[in-house]
Amino acid sequence: MEKTAEDVPVTPAGRMFLHPDMDNVISCAIGLQNPIDIEALKSDIKNSIMIQHPRFRSLFVKDKHGREHWRLTTRVNLENHVFVRDIKGNDDDDEDIVNEYLADLAVSSPLAFDKPLWEVHILRKQKCFVLRVHHALGDGISLMSLFLACCTKVDQTNTVARDKSSFTSSSTEKSIPGIAKKAWRLVMVVVFTFIYVLKFIGRSLGVKDGKSVITGGDGVELWPRKLATAKFNLEDMKKVKSAITGGTVNDVLFGVISSGLARYLEVRLPNETQEGLQITGLAMVNLRKQPGLQEMSNLMKNGSVSRWGNQFGFFLLPIYHHKDVGDPLSYVKRAKAMLDRKKLSLEAHFSYSIGKLVMSLFGPKVATLLNRKVICNTSFTISNILGPQEEIMISGNPMVYIRVNTSSLSHAITMHMVSYTGKAEMQILVAKDIIPDPKFLAKCFEDALLQMRDAATTAPQIH
Repeated sequence: MEKTAEDVPVTPAGRMFLHPDMDNVISCAIGLQNPIDIEALKSDIKNSIMIQHPRFRSLFVKDKHGREHWRLTTRVNLENHVFVRDIKGNDDDDEDIVNEYLADLAVSSPLAFDKPLWEVHILRKQKCFVLRVHHALGDGISLMSLFLACCTKVDQTNTVARDKSSFTSSSTEKSIPGIAKKAWRLVMVVVFTFIYVLKFIGRSLGVKDGKSVITGGDGVELWPRKLATAKFNLEDMKKVKSAITGGTVNDVLFGVISSGLARYLEVRLPNETQEGLQITGLAMVNLRKQPGLQEMSNLMKNGSVSRWGNQFGFFLLPIYHHKDVGDPLSYVKRAKAMLDRKKLSLEAHFSYSIGKLVMSLFGPKVATLLNRKVICNTSFTISNILGPQEEIMISGNPMVYIRVNTSSLSHAITMHMVSYTGKAEMQILVAKDIIPDPKFLAKCFEDALLQMRDAATTAPQIH
């Protein structure tokens, strides 16, 4: 196909996500309070800022040299993008029905390349719609910011206020005065960056986690999936956070993941799980200088520090399994100590830069191969976006929940958490032949937070 003057080159990250061995799609499930007025929703989509965005009006094309580009279309036909599904079931089964539908989409339903790479699936009886967007169009921060720009507060007509997201690459510490302390901090940045970059390179070259009952691997991304939802109260997470000096919601979340996985392993293989077993996660880290959800004008502005697109790197987050941990808050203390060191390092920036360099020098095939190596040699994926804390609506219909998951990876577990109106809900997508009971795994995480909350209620602040 001949390149035209208006074609825009696909970014290096976008090229990797579009490679057949990756082809990653984000699914955002929106639960609504009232039955969906389909025509009103279609009208709002047609007139929304989303349709005006060039990526949502562009086809993915290759020129005669095989270079990937975005080509603007003259018209978006909503009939090719909006699909209505009538799935029978009782109201009590709605969550299971939606999760089963999303689990099937995660494996068996790639987006067609003969139209812009997004779809809306309306599950009419479940009062839910699913926005599916190819990851090449943007990352979670970009897409959530765009989606919220299409919504309004329930009690107002203006757009939703922006909240901060959790995983960022900047340190949460305040700046430390004094030349000596600044010099020491610089030394720590160099040391931690050197250590963590070496470990990251090791993962891409073959260093892998030990075998466990949650281990995935090459080819597992094609296995059938199950999906369960772990539900947390943000006030409980804040209560635990307050018990740890300088604690963050991220510290609590990763402490919950550590404790929950330990609980799950003990139940699945009570006498066989190795003491000190390392289980390593990949955390997606927002690299924009301004953290959190962004105003669309900032994302689309040329030269903005908060650019549209895929602006994220990775942290390797190791968990070491230990039996008989007496203090539930010890999981959060260990998580905080590790995350503080990670934030001092440039690991996330390195992972982004090296991927971009490999893509530029060797193309998407090699970049995808290295990315798959890192995934196959670790055990799970985790991401977290702190969404709007005020109730919002679309087409005049208030939202009940916002839940996110992606296409399946080589991991047997991928976890994506989004908070909304004081609740935090984490979608747990699993390979069902490896983890047949994701609802029990979700309960392990929920119980871990409740136990930490109870311990935080009676414990003095921990330094």
